[in-house]
Amino acid sequence: MIELIREIIEKEKNRELKIHRTREFLQILILKIIWDKAYFKNIAFLGGTALRFFYGLKRFSEDLDFSLLKKENFKFDEFINQITKELNVLGFDVEKKIKKEKTVKTCMIKFPSLLYRLNLSPLKEQKLSIRIEIDTNPPPGWNTQIYVITKEFVFTVTGFDLPSMFSTKLHACFFRKYIKGRDFYDLLWYLGKKIMPNFTLLNNAIYQTEKIKMNINKNNFKEFLKKHIQKINFKEVKKDVEIFLTDKKEAELLKKEVFFRIIETNY
Repeated sequence: MIELIREIIEKEKNRELKIHRTREFLQILILKIIWDKAYFKNIAFLGGTALRFFYGLKRFSEDLDFSLLKKENFKFDEFINQITKELNVLGFDVEKKIKKEKTVKTCMIKFPSLLYRLNLSPLKEQKLSIRIEIDTNPPPGWNTQIYVITKEFVFTVTGFDLPSMFSTKLHACFFRKYIKGRDFYDLLWYLGKKIMPNFTLLNNAIYQTEKIKMNINKNNFKEFLKKHIQKINFKEVKKDVEIFLTDKKEAELLKKEVFFRIIETNY
């Protein structure tokens, strides 16, 4: 498996891209393990990494985000153990650090010495990390579909459909307690595609975290977007997202006036 990674990253022009491609290969491998172990009957894939794998979003990510749709016979510790066990079988040294909050379960999977073995770091102790996160109490109203992954391996993934993923992204952008710049790069992608969110899921998500009934719909969606974009500090957005972009120049699009122009044009 290490040799396969070498072949994949060999064509990349710099160290940063080689590291991104290495992590992306491992993300796909983890998704395949999840498919092999039949866990997609319980969980759905979503977030920026899903958007990249399903729709070709031009940014990298450190995360694999899921929502737990069927709680029966699902145990987070066992789920993580199955993943790490298979990674060991495939020749990877793996460390895991689990953090289980009341609703969100997180595991940081680390690959010690992998970057050193791939000649991407002079330090044996430098670790490559992938964060797996599962929302065990997602708001109701989501819709799912089956996607086919054909990169490196061929398998299927259960994920949120595009309007439902858009709703979760809007909630993250405007109601998260801190700014995560890559969310706004994803938001720009959705707006550019003229996607309409799953309004049922969006309203339920806002009510779940904020206890506010907003009744966002297609008639007031444009004003909702403009009101919340106005509050965002795009200097912070740009600083966070640049490292994840395949084309660094795209960070220049992350400006308030660009968002307003696209909203006015497309909605």
